[in-house]
Amino acid sequence: MNLFENTLKFNGFPIAEAKRKLSEIQQIPENEFEAYIKNKRAEIVQYHIQNNPFYRKFIETNIADWDAIPVMTKSDLQQPLADRLSKNFSKKSIYISKTSGSSGTPFIFAKDKYCHALTWAKFIDSYASIGIDLSASLQARFYGIPLNFTGYYKERFKDFLGSRYRFPIFDLSTNKLEEILKVFKRKKFDYINGYTSSIVRFARFLSDKNLILNQVCPTLKYCIVTSEMLFEDDKLLMESAFGVPVIDEYGASEFGLIAFADNNGELIVNSEEVFVEILDENNRTVPLGSSGRIIITALYNKAHPMIRYDIGDIGVLSSTSTSKRPILKRLLGRTNDFARLPSGKVVPGLTFYYVTKTIISNDGNIKEFVIEQTKLDTFKIKYVATKELKTHEKLEIQKSITEYLEKDLKITFERFEVLKRSKNGKLKQFVSLVQPGTI
Repeated sequence: MNLFENTLKFNGFPIAEAKRKLSEIQQIPENEFEAYIKNKRAEIVQYHIQNNPFYRKFIETNIADWDAIPVMTKSDLQQPLADRLSKNFSKKSIYISKTSGSSGTPFIFAKDKYCHALTWAKFIDSYASIGIDLSASLQARFYGIPLNFTGYYKERFKDFLGSRYRFPIFDLSTNKLEEILKVFKRKKFDYINGYTSSIVRFARFLSDKNLILNQVCPTLKYCIVTSEMLFEDDKLLMESAFGVPVIDEYGASEFGLIAFADNNGELIVNSEEVFVEILDENNRTVPLGSSGRIIITALYNKAHPMIRYDIGDIGVLSSTSTSKRPILKRLLGRTNDFARLPSGKVVPGLTFYYVTKTIISNDGNIKEFVIEQTKLDTFKIKYVATKELKTHEKLEIQKSITEYLEKDLKITFERFEVLKRSKNGKLKQFVSLVQPGTI
């Protein structure tokens, strides 16, 4: 057992047992896997009804029909953690963390140590499938970092244990990107991992310099992006600029790894540990291939119920999905990332992003941009660029938005040296400042 896994073991996470359990689940045949899922769903529900007063009150009655079990939202969990723990669990016997708050509804949650060990077992297994050893392969980590003394050095120590070299992403100016490039020239990185938007920014920087990263850093094998949307043209840009394959990862602090892309680029759901459903606004299952809210159940978390939990994302399960191999065909953004228009139309905020992106990314001038809705009919495009957008470019964007959405929308533009990121370093690509119900 390596240093990383020994550290997990030392802290009470039974990683060896979890790895054996994961292997056992993976050996369940396809024709028996649906039964495994149904049994685990029933087991975890009954466990929390019997052992968790919070969940017993939440569910109200012993429901036999899975589809009748109420959906849990983030706001349901915004109460003291001690009130949500199952019997025989205390803060000393669990793993405690908090959500990023990107949905606007942060909260603290818990996992029992066996469940958390399973989370790490799945990460280890998924990375190993592409030849990455989480304990030994050197990671170039594009993430945020706490700025307080304790939090900062705690993360740095975790980076040491996990063989990671962290690039804090709060400053992605050209000078800082030059410094990052110099580190790649002297360190033998095996892979890049981090927030999509930050890594795309680095890829654009390299592209502008006509550099291919694995020619500068020949040991580089993969780039793994997470936490933010991955657009196909951004993926192509990164693969061109880095000279290595780009792997999409979908995860959440509440669950760990939710899906990981295979060699064909398909996001394969972590069916061993979580059950993913796609529901409509009335909490009914939508057909495979249709979009809806992503609802997730943690099949092994006994310390804290995460059952039919609305994670706040919109997605589509492929029509070729099976119980053992669900495929997350598309991630369409967050449920709160919707624009309400004067006509009454409601559209995903990423619609603006897609339409605008196809126009302003052609010449490589625009490095990053976000779209902000300030009024029902008014949108501001904030962008980082080498030079100001020309009048005809702005008119072209306006024309395209009119064509795809509706007439008489006001679009303003503002150029920045650096775009402001959230406290954890993420770049929110669309935000509406219009309150629901505004007319």
